[in-house]
Amino acid sequence: MAISADIKQIRTTHLAQAKQDGTHFAMLTAYDQYMAEIFDAAGIETLLVGDSAANNVLGHRTTLPITLDQMITFSAAVVRSTTRAMVIADMPFGSYEVSPEQAVASGIRLLKEAGVAAVKMEGGEFYAPHIEAMTAAGVPVMAHIGFTPQSENTLGGYRVQGRGDEAAADMVKTAQTLEAAGAFGLLMEMVPTSVANAVDEALTIPTVGIGAGPGTTGQVLVWQDMLGLRGGRMAKFVKQYANLRPIVEQAARDFHKEVVSGAFPDEATSFSS
Repeated sequence: MAISADIKQIRTTHLAQAKQDGTHFAMLTAYDQYMAEIFDAAGIETLLVGDSAANNVLGHRTTLPITLDQMITFSAAVVRSTTRAMVIADMPFGSYEVSPEQAVASGIRLLKEAGVAAVKMEGGEFYAPHIEAMTAAGVPVMAHIGFTPQSENTLGGYRVQGRGDEAAADMVKTAQTLEAAGAFGLLMEMVPTSVANAVDEALTIPTVGIGAGPGTTGQVLVWQDMLGLRGGRMAKFVKQYANLRPIVEQAARDFHKEVVSGAFPDEATSFSS
């Protein structure tokens, strides 16, 4: 069951209603015009302009180097290219940690300059005052717990979070604190299914999972993973719905071959006098 296709513009209220109704919604990352257009036309309800652009577009090893200005540029491109999908932008590392005031200023820039509908912010209970301040200032915030890529250096790398009774209880408590602070939604990354289910059941706001099992309201994947564009080993939670990398590579090889041989451009692709 999906959110009604009759809704012309997805908003936080529609995601909240999906949670109440037991309805699911989809989320994909997007960083550019054409993929945003395609995903919007396909009915994807929410597009996340992720700080994952750092390691999926800009060539960095981690998400840490991307700047707020770069996030604004990517986010604005996605917003300009969509009509129905709700666009959410990641708050990049270094744009909110210092204080609630810094978080408010960064969130306002993403809404004002990029036109996104909401932002997503990584972190636990320490950031409850930040979320409260941002919400009060008119910046809707989706919280992000579990594995938080911006904290990979303190977490000891890419590790499943919330294993063990104490850790699971702490995650539920953290989620409830962030909801109470005003978060309109909560993303959980790399969390055991049973823990994600417990968190979802403890909240009234919608949850989004990435490697968190089937019990969340929404599911998100990085589009380059989902469409098989990125090479190398895939994370356990990734399902590939297409395998574009060999298709794109072969097309490039065919183009190269025709250019070198002189077969392209031909008469059909040239102008006459």
